[in-house]
Amino acid sequence: MAYPTVSAPYGLKPVNLIGGQVFAGATRNIPIASGYATGIFNGDLVKLSSDGVIVKDTGTATATPVGVFVGCSYTDPVLKYQLFSQQFPAGTVASDIQAIVVDDPDTLFKVAVVSGTTVIDGVGQTVVGNNMALVQNAGDTNTGDSKVAVLSSSAATTNTLPVRVIAGVAETVDAAGDFTEVIVKWNWGMHQYQNATGV
Repeated sequence: MAYPTVSAPYGLKPVNLIGGQVFAGATRNIPIASGYATGIFNGDLVKLSSDGVIVKDTGTATATPVGVFVGCSYTDPVLKYQLFSQQFPAGTVASDIQAIVVDDPDTLFKVAVVSGTTVIDGVGQTVVGNNMALVQNAGDTNTGDSKVAVLSSSAATTNTLPVRVIAGVAETVDAAGDFTEVIVKWNWGMHQYQNATGV
């Protein structure tokens, strides 16, 4: 078995840009509404609402993300100083909450493969070039990490699936030689910046 072993999903982690473009890890700050009732974790998909603020994208077989959440900042209303956090705690009340989002439509992400919920699974080389569905699991409040993954059985040519597999991650193949992690990009037209109809 390869090392290291992938023991659990961890969300989408930006690793590169398609086509060998220069990747500087750029992000964009986009507001989250004060009191937004859903927690968002590092590696979760997010999208713009019709109010122009960030909300969690909970899509699985379809999704319309603006990018991936990698943290946030806000002024604590009690302590009166700015906090930087890997997760957005549900219901946080502050007037200046900013999500930090990897929003480039050309970003490539590493993501774990699961058979369902959080059970790690493997896929073969034939998955490369196919589209896949996402699995939305609750984030880890201890680490602030997402638990989003891709579903091993979902690989198909279906054009509405949200991500396209670009490559397998050779470093973490399982004992059978299957990929437990893959590199994906947004399927064409799923990203909000590429959707001609707008929010």
